[in-house]
Amino acid sequence: MVFRIHHRTAYRYAAPVSLSRQLLHLAPREVVRQHCLEHELHIEPAPSRRVDDSDVFGNPLTRLEFDRPHVELTITAQTRVRVTPRAEPVDAERSPAWEDVVEQLAYRAGAAPTDTVLQATRFRFESPYVRVKSVLADYARASFAPRRPLLAAATALMNTINSEFTYDPKATQIATPLLEVFASRRGVCQDFAHLMLACLRSLGLSARYVSGYLRTSHAAGRARLVGADASHAWVSLYCPLTGWVDFDPTNRVIADSAHVTVAWGRDFGDVSPLRGVILGGGAHELDVAVSVVPETP
Repeated sequence: MVFRIHHRTAYRYAAPVSLSRQLLHLAPREVVRQHCLEHELHIEPAPSRRVDDSDVFGNPLTRLEFDRPHVELTITAQTRVRVTPRAEPVDAERSPAWEDVVEQLAYRAGAAPTDTVLQATRFRFESPYVRVKSVLADYARASFAPRRPLLAAATALMNTINSEFTYDPKATQIATPLLEVFASRRGVCQDFAHLMLACLRSLGLSARYVSGYLRTSHAAGRARLVGADASHAWVSLYCPLTGWVDFDPTNRVIADSAHVTVAWGRDFGDVSPLRGVILGGGAHELDVAVSVVPETP
C-alpha cells in the first residue's frame, strides 16, 4: 500500500515573532515493511537556516531557524510512503512468558547484555510523560497472569484499556498528568499510549512510544479507525525472537499496514511533530490538518 500524507501546521501570532527555533519530526523513518518514497517540506516564511539530521533514537529530524519578524508560520509536509503488510500474523500465544522477558532485561552485575537487549533497555524506565508506579503495575497484572505469554498478555492489556477508557479529545491536554488520565478514564491516543507504556514499564518490560499516522479512508464495510485526520500514537513492545510488536490501544489492534511510523522515543516529548521556542508573538492560534490517503483503494 502506498499512502499520500499531507500534514499542515499553521501558527498565527498576535504580535510579531522576532526569533524562532523549531524541531520537526515529520519525515517517516525507514523501518521493516516501510519505505519513504518522497518527502517535501513547504515552509512560509522561508527559514534563515535549515538542517536535516537525525535524533538520538535514529529518527529523521529537521531543525529550522527564523531570524526575521513574522506573524504567521506555516509548515506543510507532503509525503509518499509504502507500507507492506506482515507476511504472517503475530502468534501471541507462542511468545515467551512475560516474566522471562523481564528477567532477560534486568541488570546483572558482570553480565554484558547483547546489543539488542541493551538498546531495548533504553525504553524500560520512567520518562517525563510516563510514570513507573506500583498502582499501574497492579492494574496491568489483571492481564499479566503468571507465566502468560508476553504478547498475549499485552494484547489483553490493550483490550482492557480500550474497553475501560473513553476517547475524548476535550478531556486532556498533553501536559495532563498520567495519573489524572488513569483516574478519569478519559483521553486521546497519546494518553492511551502513555498509559499502556507506564503499565508495561512498571512491570519491568521495555516499550517505546511511536508517533505516526493512520489511513484516513477505508474500503467499504470496514470501520474507520479512531485518530485518523491527525497525528496518531501507539506502543511498541520488545519481545525476544519476535522483535518489536506495535499495539494500538486506541483502536484495539496490532498495528499493521494501516499505520505509518514517523518516529519513536520514550514518550511524546521525544517525537512531537513540531516543537520549538519563540521570542515575541504573544497569544497564538494553532491549526493542524492531516490526511492520509491510499493511492489505490
